[in-house]
Amino acid sequence: MSDLTSPQPKKKRRIFWWFFLAVQILFLIWVIAGAHSGAGQPTDCGVLDAKTCNDASDAGTAIGVALIIVFWCVVDFLLAVIYGIYRLAKRG
Repeated sequence: MSDLTSPQPKKKRRIFWWFFLAVQILFLIWVIAGAHSGAGQPTDCGVLDAKTCNDASDAGTAIGVALIIVFWCVVDFLLAVIYGIYRLAKRG
């Protein structure tokens, strides 16, 4: 009889985990889109020849993707700190 009256343990909701995965997917899509944006031949080169213009376009794409990855790492670090603070507050 006591088994029927005891409350069932609540199922853990993993809201933070799903939010973290959504952020990772968004950054992955952003990196892929950024890398793809530099594909093809540049059209407005001004006084540069085709090879130099193509090399400059590739370098700009690489710098842009690198900045996205650095931003991704900063956001992941901040999410980890926020999660750690949340866990410490919940425990105490």
